[in-house]
Formats: sequence, C-alpha cells, structure tokens
Amino acid sequence: MKSMQKVLYPTAIGMLMTLALSTHALASGPKAVSGPGADPACFKPESASTKFFQWPANHGPYRIALVNGFIANDWRVQMIRVAKAYVAQPAVKKDIKEFKVVSVGQDVAAQIAAANNFIDQGFDAIIVDANSSAAFKGVVRKANAKGVVVVSFDNVIDDPEQISVNVNQHGLGEMAATFLLKQAKPTGDLTLLHVRGPSGQPVDLARNQGFHEVLDKSGRKVKVVDVIGNWAPGDAQKATADAITAGGVFDGLYVQGGTQGAVQAMLDAGKFKAPISGETENAYRLLCNKASLTCQSGGTGPAQSAVAIKTAIAALQGNVIPQAIALPTSVDYSPFVAGKNVFPNLPGSFFAGNNFPSCNIGFSAEEIAAQSGTNN
Repeated sequence: MKSMQKVLYPTAIGMLMTLALSTHALASGPKAVSGPGADPACFKPESASTKFFQWPANHGPYRIALVNGFIANDWRVQMIRVAKAYVAQPAVKKDIKEFKVVSVGQDVAAQIAAANNFIDQGFDAIIVDANSSAAFKGVVRKANAKGVVVVSFDNVIDDPEQISVNVNQHGLGEMAATFLLKQAKPTGDLTLLHVRGPSGQPVDLARNQGFHEVLDKSGRKVKVVDVIGNWAPGDAQKATADAITAGGVFDGLYVQGGTQGAVQAMLDAGKFKAPISGETENAYRLLCNKASLTCQSGGTGPAQSAVAIKTAIAALQGNVIPQAIALPTSVDYSPFVAGKNVFPNLPGSFFAGNNFPSCNIGFSAEEIAAQSGTNN
C-alpha cells in the first residue's frame, strides 16, 4: 500500500500541476500581438499606433452579457433592441449559448457589481456601455484573470487591457461647433445653446470638450449657455423652453440627444429660428423638413452594440483584434430625403444611421421592433 502511495503521490501532483497550468492558460487575458487584425473593414484600428490583442481560442457557443448603465432615453432602448436582434440573426445565433442584458441606471457601483456578477457566473464576454470611464479597471483585471473578454462601446472604459468600440465622440463636438460657426451670422458676437447629456457621462464630457475647443480657436466671441437635457426629448424640450423663457435668444443650438424636444421648444417659442446640430433621431429630421430649418444630424448609431458583440465573438474565437476600434460617424444635412435618411412611416424615436455596412450589420425596422429594451 505504501509503495502504491509512493507511485500515486507524484503522479497526482503532476496531474494537478498540469491541470493548474492548463487552467491558467485558458484563464488569461489578451496577449499583445502584431497586426493586421481580422476583418479590417469592420475592426478598423483607431490610429496607426493602436495595439492588437489576441485571446486564447475558446470554442463556442458563448455566453455574453450586455451591462448597460443609463437607460432613460430612446437611443439606449434602441441600442438594447438592436443587440437582441443581432444575436437572434441565424448567422450569429449559432455562436450564442446565452445572451443576457441588464440596465442599472446611473449607479456606477451597481454597474460594476453587475459586471462582476456575470464574470463570477462564468460568462465568456462582457459588453459594457459604462457609466464611468475610470471606474472599471478592477472589472477589467478580474475579467482578464478569468479569461473573460471585455468590450466597451459608446461610453468606453479607460483601460488599455480591454477592447473599445466607438465613434469619435470628441469629433462630434468639433463637428457641431464647426457647423454652427459656418451657419450662424457671419459677424458679431454669438450666443449658442448647448443641450447636454447627463452630468458626468463620458460621452457628454468628450463632446463638450470638442465643442469648446473649436469655438475657442475660432477667433470669435462666443457665449455658450449649458442646459441639461439628459439625451431625452422631454428633458431637452423643457430645458430649452426654460432657457428661452429666461430671455435666451440663440444664434445656434447644439443638442447632444433628444434633439426633437429642443427643436419643438424653439418652434413653440416663436422668437427665432436658429441652425441646429443634433443627433440622428427620425423625429428631429422630420421637424427640420417640416419647418425648413438648417440642420446637421450626426451621431453614434445604436448598432454599436451589435458591433461590440461581433467583436467579442471574434476575440473569443482567437482572432487578432485592435484594442481600439473606430466606427464611422453617421451624418446628414437638411433637407432630408424620405426613405433614405428620414422615415415618415417609422416612429419618431427611431434613430437613423443605425447600420454598419462595413461590418455586414444591418436591421429592418421590424427586426428591431420585435425586441424589447428591457432586462432579460
């Protein structure tokens, strides 16, 4: 018996060491590798200096969770619907074992707890629209230690060890300022209304910075009145109406979201018609055409969530992926063309510019409408 133990003991130790090494190999974060990456038309590096990642290949189907924060506007609801529609498409469904969505509001701690919970449950990838860019470093470290892929989009995580998918949010602010400076009166001081998103949200901060940088460099004296519209039509309408009631007459409006609400408030007041730079809401574009307004409509398609899922699947399959993926900005100008970039037969809450053809990602209105924007 003792001799048998002598034989089995080192054998057992060796097996345990092998198992530990194997588990460590599987539960590891990404390796920095050389590019180019997979599907470069879709997974376009943010810049020439963007590094590339590769995770150990993990055979599917996969368990993927979408951890959303802020939910109280139409963009977020459509974003979740699009994500659900994407994983329901036959070409994608075969790679999905389970897809879960949770929205937690603006509570950063609750969003971190939700992400950690999915990691503890053994999900293969976590998709995050973050309430805070800086607060998720611990989540990323924990995920990488357990071999879980983290992809952030829209409000991205400020951590170089996860994948970010985004349009140039700073550039959207720059684009708005450039448009309003061009369309406003050519001489004299300007007063602009900036209808911002929720306080502290990373997208709001980036857009605001880009907006002011262009204005500051313009050489013109520009006063900016900030109000909080929370990217929601009702809030934006009230904030704009209050600003006008307080005596505001504006040479231009920059509305980060809920644009149709701000435009309606301007039209209801009847004091001025100013050029507007807004998001891609269908109702906003319809109002611009109806009132013959000068409008720029550009932003970030809700289908970013689908691109993030596509990215996570590719990473889980062991493909080489850029650490920061740059998506194209969707932008159109009034007058908008029915059936092309404005849709009279679709709800006003629908966001145009929703598809990403370079990623082979597109949806019918029926596909999106068939899904809910709630937790599951």
